[in-house]
Amino acid sequence: MVTSQDLPFDLSLSEEQRIGRESMRRYAERQLRAIARDADEAGAAPEGFYQGTTELGLSLMPIPEAFGGAGMPRSPVSNALNAEDLGSGDISLALGTLAPLSFINALLDFGDEAQQEMFLPQLAQEHFVPATVALMEPRATFDPANLHTRAVRDGDDYVLNGEKSMVILGASAELVLVVAELDGEGAAAFVVPAGSQGLSAKAEPYMGLRAVEVATLTLDQVRVGAAHRLMQFDLERLVDLGRIGTAALAVGCCQAVLDYCIPYVKERKAFGEPIAWRQSVAFMVADIAIELEGMRLLVLRAASRAEQGLPFHREAHLARVYAAEKAMQIGTNGVQLFGGAGFVRDYPLEMWYRNLRAIGVLDGAALV
Repeated sequence: MVTSQDLPFDLSLSEEQRIGRESMRRYAERQLRAIARDADEAGAAPEGFYQGTTELGLSLMPIPEAFGGAGMPRSPVSNALNAEDLGSGDISLALGTLAPLSFINALLDFGDEAQQEMFLPQLAQEHFVPATVALMEPRATFDPANLHTRAVRDGDDYVLNGEKSMVILGASAELVLVVAELDGEGAAAFVVPAGSQGLSAKAEPYMGLRAVEVATLTLDQVRVGAAHRLMQFDLERLVDLGRIGTAALAVGCCQAVLDYCIPYVKERKAFGEPIAWRQSVAFMVADIAIELEGMRLLVLRAASRAEQGLPFHREAHLARVYAAEKAMQIGTNGVQLFGGAGFVRDYPLEMWYRNLRAIGVLDGAALV
């Protein structure tokens, strides 16, 4: 008996996806990787960087034409491919680039037409409009299904209290989708505009993701109208789409590690021969390639099922768990292959290692 879990999925790219990947890879190489080290050292993206990302059209593409966008069909597969390619340039800058798209995708999934008409035109601009999703909370035992941020109905409004951590572009976002526990109704999502009374942001330095602005948001009696609650909200779908996105970012960064290590081990000589001739080195490179291909296939399978409207919770979970484990292993092995050179900041391996550490903890950061 064939079940939905056994259905095949097509890995061949459409002509549009193929052309899009070529453009995205060039952009990642020339615009992201070229500035990644300086941005990591500075702890911020260069001035004007995000404005430059508008030429990619990522935010405009899924927004309906009626609201000022391009009206392209929603494609989790294309979004996952874009995340992978941007991740090969730099995970930090890629997260900042994709944050508004995450907000838009959530609004398209869970908002009604009136809410889309209210917020989407604000994001369909020629200039970069920061927006983001706030799901995570600052505790070691964080579970998306057990939120401590609370929302309470008060007449025609909702009052939100709590803290959200690791919010990408949290301090500068003009719109924040806050996920909170609504008394008696479970998880709910609310659009909170910047400047709302009681909303404050504090930049948080982390070991990795230094180039992107990551903040902790505090909500102290933040009041929003009933029209700001997304009534069709599905927590599982939001979490799963976000996990596919972060796993895709990991695939891109791990591909960068592999591409960077292969020429090095062929050229680096020890005891009169390339270190690639040593079985321990050759096997480590081969393991990176094998695990990377497994990560990519799991991500594409989950994205493909999401695009087809099939259940994809299991596939998204597997992609996330596998990426979190293997990305960390690949980052470690990349540093190891460079020996002492991998530990110094002259090479990008230690930066990639630090950024890959975030894959196992990020949630809701890059919805495909």
